[in-house]
Order: sequence, then structure tokens, then C-alpha cells
Amino acid sequence: MKSLIITIISIGLLFADAVYAQYCGTPKREYRAVWMTTIENLDWPKTRIKSPGDIARQQQELTTLLDSLKSYNINTVLLQTRVRGDVIYPSAIEPFSAVLTGKAGKDPGYDPLAFAIEECHKRDMQLHAWLVTLPLGKLKHVNSLGKMGVCRKRPNLCKLYQGSWYMEPGEPQTAEYLTALVAEIVERYNVDGIHLDYIRYPDRPRDYNDHALHKRYGKGQKLADWRRSNITAIVRSIYNKVKSIKPWVRVSCAPLGKHDDLSCYPSRGWNARVTVFQEAQKWLDEGIMDILFPMMYFSGNNFYPFMLDWQENRSGRHIAPGLGVYRLLDSEGDWPLDEVTRQLFTTRAAGASGTALFRVEHLLQNNKGVADFFKAFNSHPALIPSMTWCDAAPAAPESLNGERMGDTLRLSWQAVEAKSGMPATRYNLYRSASYPVDTENIDNLVAANLRDTQYLWIDTQADAYWAVTAVDAYEVESTPAEWHQAIVYSKLHRDTFLLPDVQEWGARVLIKDAGGRLLLSSPFNRKVNVSGLPSGCYRLEIMSRKGTTLMRHPFVR
Repeated sequence: MKSLIITIISIGLLFADAVYAQYCGTPKREYRAVWMTTIENLDWPKTRIKSPGDIARQQQELTTLLDSLKSYNINTVLLQTRVRGDVIYPSAIEPFSAVLTGKAGKDPGYDPLAFAIEECHKRDMQLHAWLVTLPLGKLKHVNSLGKMGVCRKRPNLCKLYQGSWYMEPGEPQTAEYLTALVAEIVERYNVDGIHLDYIRYPDRPRDYNDHALHKRYGKGQKLADWRRSNITAIVRSIYNKVKSIKPWVRVSCAPLGKHDDLSCYPSRGWNARVTVFQEAQKWLDEGIMDILFPMMYFSGNNFYPFMLDWQENRSGRHIAPGLGVYRLLDSEGDWPLDEVTRQLFTTRAAGASGTALFRVEHLLQNNKGVADFFKAFNSHPALIPSMTWCDAAPAAPESLNGERMGDTLRLSWQAVEAKSGMPATRYNLYRSASYPVDTENIDNLVAANLRDTQYLWIDTQADAYWAVTAVDAYEVESTPAEWHQAIVYSKLHRDTFLLPDVQEWGARVLIKDAGGRLLLSSPFNRKVNVSGLPSGCYRLEIMSRKGTTLMRHPFVR
């Protein structure tokens, strides 16, 4: 692998499509994540709730953003849930953030985290609750929280350093406090992950005064080793607590983009392990972290060797480098677009588990065409990577069969019971012209994350092979059950689809091009005329009023 990536990097880093295609194709599973920032209302919400009508406006802002992200095949939203000692959900531990209403502690009149989770899941996107762990903000912000804030309630856990407040990692009860906050979220909400940010000492803490705590708790360790053990203890406490409640919930963090100096490339005094005492690669090796999203907002040799270092030291867990699309802005470095595109190509070629983009606004602004490129680069949706280290594969579905109903094929199979205490089993459905069905080829995936044990398909082709797999909450997939469709179907009218009846009020018919761009949206009608479409590849979908896809069908004109 290392020689492959060095070869790729050495090709002038002018990564043409032909070179990319030689080394890697579009993967079936990868994180396509984006950080959604709530601090200072940067990404969401823009509207602060001052009246009841503002609730709907704030919610509409979020659904509009999620629709846009879905159109770019984003599958993971890292939503800033703990801002700076304040949160965006009703907590028994910390107050509501002022980003919701303009006033700290004020109830917005709904539960933003619950709403965001529901809307993400409607769109087959994961939501990971992003918590800023140790920084608590400047004095003005801390004072605005009053007696509700942790600085007032637990002053022994807090320290003022260079004009800002922090939770003290050297105080053992800090781990207990943060673990309780995470447990509150995991117990009450159907989050897919917990994402830890600023799980480190303040930047370059040369004059950070924790010598008394070191003397009390250090047990003879050197100061640097003791500080690293403090951060690791917090990570370990949170990870173990999450897994004791819902073991399928993913735990991730965003370490500094360079773990340590490399033999050929120095980190220039800015790395995770030495500078801020994050021993993130050790966390992977110990098994107390599922995913790392290292903040790799660098270019050239400050990116590629360090990205490869993360990938080579992942200990079987997931690495999804964080890419700084904000660096395309004139004020943030004025990078050329090809700096970001090369990073995307090379990261995928290295076998990483995906990427995360910082942040939502800087993607959707499409500065220098980055969103257009990202959409083309991710032309297919991707499934979430499997946590195979946590779980064995579920049992395969049984009795996959097809029944013709006019011009519709109804596929059905027996349900697979979820393991005790786990969420319901989902199903992936595949179709291929050849046997056996290659379930690792994303082109064969017809529908993902189905909750029902049947699926309707409009088909004019006579011969096809079908496969269905069971998927559990760890995204681990079973072996497939297969069925051979060898029936000659009557052809549809040249310009008209005759759809199966849908007994659901408010359903709509959507037609999209091969890239997923919406071309038509109309109330459900069994007859759909497509005579106005030019020759090409399209997708027809029936969507419920709640946003659930009832049927998908690709077709060619």
C-alpha cells in the first residue's frame, strides 16, 4: 500500500481521471462527512427564535441544508451539539445555547437535536453529536451562562488560561463530568455517533500551570506523559460508557492533522501527540476510538505523508481525514481547487474510510467549483463503513423470491430478527445481469437500508440475478440470499410508465438524471409520461410525504 501511494503522489500530484481510475474506483462504503457548526450561528441556525413562528423558520433552514447535503451524497453530519459549555438540546446538566434563541438558557420551544436526528434519518444520513469537550469560552460567554454554567457549578473542574476558560484535564472528575454529559445524549437520543472535539490541552500550553495537580496525581510520571494519560483517561471513560449503553454508537474525534514528527517530514512544532498531548494513534490501538477525523487543513508535503501515517497506523479502525475546503477562500489561503481535488483522490486511493469537510457553508458556497467537483467525485451514494471489530455478521435473509404483478416485480424475503437489544435489521437489495451478484459493486445496489421485507421494481429486461443482505446497527452486512429472475415481461409503453398503486396520501413521483439532479416532481399518478426527456439514463422514484422512498427504478431512454 505504501509503495502504491508514493507512486501516486510522485505522479506530479496532477491526478488525471485516467490515473485515478487505474488505482481505485468509487467505493461502496465510505464516510462522506461534513461538520455543521452552530457556534456563532455559522452554519445553522441563522434564525434565532424570538416568536413561535421562528421555530418553523429555524427548522426549515436545517431541512434545506440537509436536502442540499443529500444532493451531494453526504452521508454523515457532525452536528455541533455542545458549543462551549452549553448545548442545543434540553439537558439536565448544561443550559441551552444562545445560538438557538439569542439568550443562554432559554428554551427554544422544541428539541433541536431530536429534530435534526429525525431529519437526517429520513434522508438516510447519520447524525453524530459533535461535542466541544474542554474549551468553555471567553469570560463574557461564561458569565452569560450564570449559575447554570459549569464554571459556576463545578469551579474545581475549570481553569482560566490566556483569557479563556477550560475544563481541567488533570482533574479526574473532569472525565466523570464529560462522560455523564455524553451518557445523557446516548441514553435519550438515537444518535449514530459521538464526536469529540478539542479533546486536548490548550494550544501550545508552555505556561499552562497544572504543576500542583501533577504533583498530586502524577505518580512519578513526567509532565508530558501525565498530560497524555489525562486526555486518554477522558477518551477511555467516554468510549466505555457509550459502549455500555449502545455499543453500536460510533465514537470519533478530530485530532490535530499531524500525529507526530515523521522520519522525513517534521511537523514544524504543531502535532497532536507532543504539542497538545493527544495520543490518538494509541487510542485506536487500545480500541477506545472507532473513527478519527484528523484535521488535515494543510497542503503539499504537510498533507500527504501525514495522511499516509494516519492510514498506516489505524489498527484496523477507521480514518477519514478532515479536509479544509474553507482554505479555498481568499482570506483563508486562497488555495487553487486542484489542491482539494488531489487530496480527495489520494485519500481514496490510499484506502481511507472516507473524508470529512470543514464546513457546511464552505461546501455549499461552491467556491471555485468545489461542490460541483465533490458531486462528480461522489456520483454514487455510499454506505456507512462497517464496524467489523464490534460484531459478527447477521444471519442472511431467507426465501428471496419475486412475483410478477403486471409490469411490476414484487420481491420479498423473510425478516431477520435483530440481536437482543439492537435496533431493527435493515436490508440492501442488489441486481445484476451476471451470477453471482457482486454485492461489493456499488453499481449493483438497487436500494439500501430498507426497513420492509419487500420491494417493487418496474422492469422490462427478461433476465436478471437478485440478491438481498441483512444489515445490523454496526453496518455489518450478511452473506446474500439470491434469486434468478428469468421471466419475459411485457414491454411498457414507449413514453409512459404504468406505476403500481400506492395507498399513501401525499406521495410524489420524482425523476432524476444519472447524477441525482431532480428533473421532475409531481403528485403521484399511476401513469407517468417521459416523452419530454432526451436520450440518457434516469431514475424514477416514488417518495412518501414523510420523505421515505417507496420505490426506485433506473431506466434508459
